[in-house]
Amino acid sequence: MSTSTVTTADTLGTPVPVLSFSPLVLPAPGRPVDLRIRVSAPVTGSGLPVLLLSHGHGPSNNLSSLNGYAPLVDFWAAHGFVVIQPTHLTSRTLTHLVADAPGAPYFWRSRAEDMTHILDRLDAIENAVPQLAGRIDHTKVALAGHSLGGFTASLLLGARLTDPGTGERAHLADDRIKAGVLLAAPGRGDVQNGPMAEQWPILRGIDFSTMATPALVVTGDKDDPRHFTDMGPDWHADPYTLAPGRKTLLTLFDAEHGLGGIAGYDAAETTDENPERVAALARLTAAYLRTELHPGDRAWQTACEALTAGADPIGRVESK
Repeated sequence: MSTSTVTTADTLGTPVPVLSFSPLVLPAPGRPVDLRIRVSAPVTGSGLPVLLLSHGHGPSNNLSSLNGYAPLVDFWAAHGFVVIQPTHLTSRTLTHLVADAPGAPYFWRSRAEDMTHILDRLDAIENAVPQLAGRIDHTKVALAGHSLGGFTASLLLGARLTDPGTGERAHLADDRIKAGVLLAAPGRGDVQNGPMAEQWPILRGIDFSTMATPALVVTGDKDDPRHFTDMGPDWHADPYTLAPGRKTLLTLFDAEHGLGGIAGYDAAETTDENPERVAALARLTAAYLRTELHPGDRAWQTACEALTAGADPIGRVESK
């Protein structure tokens, strides 16, 4: 177990030191390997909301695992969230163990089931992490996901999926999840015409029309998904455009797929490294989830006024 201190000032309140516990191994019958997770939490406070984080697929060995996304995780935990990160079966750290397992290489169902399994075992997780027992509010659960993790989050927030291999129509929503954040998530499948579309046929079957859980959809206006579609950056806004219910779209100016470098501190594959953008995104996402989980809280409005208005906005916001 390690501790770190996050010092970024924010209208969400004074950040506190963070404890991080990993790996916590959850037995998972039927899964090729047990589920390994990291739990990060503030060292003080009670009634803490839970924030599940689904990693992307990326080229690094360890960022796409429980060891990634520290720039976001540190901030979220320092501002009152219990952040839980699984290592999905798509992680490069597991390729040598699961390459021939059922569901490979996409593991789309397993990725969603990882999150459901975590929520099923939340009592055990809380009691296993030192200094955490009795401090979680089990009624306040949120979910975030980046890239392929955004696809996983979409399913858990209510989107349906038709498996192109079997024709099966799957519904994996978990109503314990009250709000979500989709970061550079894939869009609809009927416009996919790029070279990667053939390698990832599973992305074609998504239907956002049933994704009713409130969500913040984050895109970068320079995130060009030409390897999947020629639709341009607007493709990543599909989970906002095509989904019902209360949705908010945050478009970050000059951001590419890494959104400034959220996958890790000084990540080599980040094409648009911008620590200020990452800090602003951490603040905005935390504020959005806090307001969604605590109706009447003004954190989201305050953060938007500070970061998306004025002479030098980080991006623009629209809601429906």
